[in-house]
Amino acid sequence: MQRRNWIAAAAALVAVSPLLATSALAQAWPARPIKLVVPFPPGGLIDNMARLVAPKLAQELGQPIVIDNKPGAGGNLGAAEAARAQADGYTLLMASPPLTISPALYTKLPYKPEQIVPVGLLGRVPNVLVVNPASGIQSVADLSSRIQAKPGQLNYASNGQGTSLHLSAELYKSLSGLFITHIPYRGAAAGLTAVMADEVSMMFDNLPSALGLINGGKLKAIAVTTPQRSSALPNVPTMEEAGIKGYQVFAWFGLAAPAGLPAPVQQKLEQALERVANQAEVKAAIQKAGAEPTWVNAQGMASFMQADMAQWKKVASYAKINLD
Repeated sequence: MQRRNWIAAAAALVAVSPLLATSALAQAWPARPIKLVVPFPPGGLIDNMARLVAPKLAQELGQPIVIDNKPGAGGNLGAAEAARAQADGYTLLMASPPLTISPALYTKLPYKPEQIVPVGLLGRVPNVLVVNPASGIQSVADLSSRIQAKPGQLNYASNGQGTSLHLSAELYKSLSGLFITHIPYRGAAAGLTAVMADEVSMMFDNLPSALGLINGGKLKAIAVTTPQRSSALPNVPTMEEAGIKGYQVFAWFGLAAPAGLPAPVQQKLEQALERVANQAEVKAAIQKAGAEPTWVNAQGMASFMQADMAQWKKVASYAKINLD
């Protein structure tokens, strides 16, 4: 009888021990500083958002978060470093569009997309379609008519091959059936200068970097790429409203981590990030940067990333873009 009781007690202990271990792991993490890999140089939107979020998240978790800028290969080098890191919660990645664009453009990446898992989406950034104010183009319909009237004769600018801005234009082409030649420039500023100089007919740009020129009358915004209008340009229609059905593009940012993160660490991290995302000060700072505060949990972010990747694969196939 005593032996049976002992066996029953031992079995109960074995059943409970994983729960105890899981609880202990959640309570113990984090016990040291956390590294946040930012796959771009200092000073850009993604880096600025990382520096906004990191100290707030550090307060929630009780440990410093050290930003480690790892630019290169359009964000792929930083993503690869995070993908190779130990999945213990001490290496995080500032996630952004290259995570969903690069798999569509490269057959040989320095990491596999499944090596990185989302933690939470923090914000979205509209792209905006701009033209020269002196061009006489007042709408997307005007632009489409002009391109149709001069097939192959007009050009558009981007900030380089395979970027969100490049693919935004290729999506417009694929959905409208129009053709306009791509001219890649070394950065968005050079591309916008080309629009203002009437060297090219149009360009998609991230709204924050183009907003000053739009408000100053040097560029004309004819559409934004998000499903809803931007609060920064409430009178500018969306691409969908402008007649390009099915058009939806936005830059975005959030946190990701190496795959295999222990469930209790993932949960604790996601909950802490959600509290940061809902802080009024953080929302205000994101809006000031020209972005839209948008909290989406890990599960929702994973679904969004899968859909985004599928869209860019279709666009890359249509435009025959391969950057290997």
